[in-house]
Amino acid sequence: MRWLPTLIAVLALAGCAGGGGSGGGRYAQTHDAYPDSPQDVANVPDAVPKVEPRSKGGNRSTYTVWGKTYHVLSDPTGYEAVGRASWYGTKFQGYDTANGESYDMYKMSAAHRSLPLPSYARVTNLDNGRDVIVRVNDRGPFHEDRLIDLSYAAAARLDILKGGTGRVKVEAIDPVAWAREQGNGGDTRGVAASRPSAPAANGYAAQVDPVVGRAVRSPAPSTSRSDGQRYVQVAALGSHTGAQALKSRLQRLLSQPVRIDNAASLYRVQVGPIDDIASLQAIRATLNDAGYSQTFVVAPAQ
Repeated sequence: MRWLPTLIAVLALAGCAGGGGSGGGRYAQTHDAYPDSPQDVANVPDAVPKVEPRSKGGNRSTYTVWGKTYHVLSDPTGYEAVGRASWYGTKFQGYDTANGESYDMYKMSAAHRSLPLPSYARVTNLDNGRDVIVRVNDRGPFHEDRLIDLSYAAAARLDILKGGTGRVKVEAIDPVAWAREQGNGGDTRGVAASRPSAPAANGYAAQVDPVVGRAVRSPAPSTSRSDGQRYVQVAALGSHTGAQALKSRLQRLLSQPVRIDNAASLYRVQVGPIDDIASLQAIRATLNDAGYSQTFVVAPAQ
């Protein structure tokens, strides 16, 4: 269930009626659905974090839905939570979101109960290591066992459409800090979605891990050699079962061997060894097309 302007009126909250229809027609559809002729969302880009003013709608400090009161964060910096993600599709396509925008299930967006509107968050599927960056522009979900509602495109990229829900980690993104980490200084108008790295020390570079959301030590990519064995790291998971599942998927996708490197209580899923740059680039391109866009190269220190 979504908290949109029409629903707000139904719940007797002080809000205006939403667009895209009147009455209860949109809520008469008992279950949400896949689009009849879905667009290919494999290459839908992540939302790009940027500084935006708070929306006029959807940002009350507190609000009540079905007798329960929720609080909107005044500052989402450092927000991090683990829970279940669901998704919404045709049932809400074209209707107003909580901040007054039109919902587009083919964009990287999401609904959250407490993050300010709009804001940006990284959502990581803890079962397969896939992650996306979404723009939060809606309220909900209001089921006790749900943390975030994802657009159809975001859910597809995370591979949770078929199951309906997935176990995820949600991390708020500070657009200014994000731009600085990407090398754009203070410019947050266009920021590429890639992993930041810290300077190498003792042959290792600190990488922001896609699952645990903190810096971990990974072998630093070699910049002095054009050959030698390297690995493409796809994810670092806290679950051995999840790592094995991802390994199996990658082995079906690629002709290269896949290994699990266990270090510091993390299971790093890596493709390789790879001996030449051309093969390395081809593998990363294949992984990117398959939805694994946040890979990086690791190699033993020389």
